[in-house]
Amino acid sequence: MNPLLQFSARTPVLVQGASGRMGRRHTQLMRDYGTNIAAGTSLREAGGDIDGIPLFADCAAATRATGATASICMVPPLETRAAVEEAVAAGISLIVTIAEGVPVHDALHLRRLTQAAGVTWIGASTPGIALPGQAKLGFLPNVALAPGPVALLTKSGTLSYEVGYRLVQLGLGQSLWLGVGGDAVKGTRFAELLPLMAQHGPTEAVVLIGEVGGTEEEEFAAALAAKPLGKPVLCLLAGREAKEGVAMGHAGALTYGGAGTLESKTTALQAAGAEVFATTAALVARCAGLFGKRA
Repeated sequence: MNPLLQFSARTPVLVQGASGRMGRRHTQLMRDYGTNIAAGTSLREAGGDIDGIPLFADCAAATRATGATASICMVPPLETRAAVEEAVAAGISLIVTIAEGVPVHDALHLRRLTQAAGVTWIGASTPGIALPGQAKLGFLPNVALAPGPVALLTKSGTLSYEVGYRLVQLGLGQSLWLGVGGDAVKGTRFAELLPLMAQHGPTEAVVLIGEVGGTEEEEFAAALAAKPLGKPVLCLLAGREAKEGVAMGHAGALTYGGAGTLESKTTALQAAGAEVFATTAALVARCAGLFGKRA
């Protein structure tokens, strides 16, 4: 079973790099939200604690002591490869990494490693994942989170915050929030989430926030066409003004010729039965209408 289907407020979570400035702050925020933070790792402070959360020297020691099955890596990009390798070796089944700038060769290695081990890796860079009202891994803003029927799958952090916040203001929350990140090489791609969406009972509709560049949205469209979801799929594509050959913010947001363009993605998604919107307002209004809410 996909570890994402098992993730809940009861899941024991390990924070790698918990004693750093970012790690310490977000460990507290995630726990305050309801996440079951069972342990942290810190070479400097092993044997100590952060507000009662025990710190261990490595993942193996932490998992033996606490039974942690999920990990969030609060480490710099050049340390991400070693952190994920350590988590996989310790038996962690769900790993989230947040650092921007993880080298492509490291990401390629980690994708092969995690797939071979049957581990779900979200990253290389991502704002995180959440089961609203239960738990979150990452730095998703609480004001944009609420339990509800809409799964939010996204490349863009800030744009998804806006969409989530607007939906919450209309009384619509999320069944799952998952940031796949904007890297060219990543642990989990949109198309790989379709089986999860089909099995995820609380999800009644899917909102996908993509962007120009790469072929990930086209891959999602091909998978959707091959096996329709049976649930509404609403899409917003960022980067309408992106210039060919120039990365726009994300490593994966790069267009060449006819591939990865707004037009090619829109055509593929619409042909697969998804609805594509040009603005956040239009997307939110349509989503509200599906559930009888007034935008």
